[in-house]
Amino acid sequence: PVFAGVNGSAIENFSCVIYNISLMNCTWQAGRNAPRDAQYFLYWQNFIYDDALECELYIKDENGRNVGCRFQNVSIGDGEAYFLVNGSSKDSLIQFYDEYVQLYEIEILTPPLNVTVSCTRDSAGCIITWQPPLTSRMEILHCFQYEISVRNK
Repeated sequence: PVFAGVNGSAIENFSCVIYNISLMNCTWQAGRNAPRDAQYFLYWQNFIYDDALECELYIKDENGRNVGCRFQNVSIGDGEAYFLVNGSSKDSLIQFYDEYVQLYEIEILTPPLNVTVSCTRDSAGCIITWQPPLTSRMEILHCFQYEISVRNK
């Protein structure tokens, strides 16, 4: 497809992560050929029936250019979220960047909760218990697999 705007003016290295259950950070870099005054704006649509929303809390670089966004109260569903970053400049058209992202694939999970270890003095060994990590998708708790590494016997 043909995109209006200066070649290389669209953002690069777009990346998002979700952490602490409902917080999301997205970051990007200005396009290599973007004019100095290029400013970027992020819009996203979490669910297909929701309206697209502009970022409310931009992360800015030292020149005041938007290079990221912080989101709160993000819900992770089974569908794809749509991200669009377009730009503006006084002198030239800026190419847009868009991407569909499965939000559950970018979630950084918390560690397992309430890890306890109780050992007996005889050779019976130790019992280790824990609870699953926090996640916004409670229906996937049966999917977790755990690995225990014993360092000191």
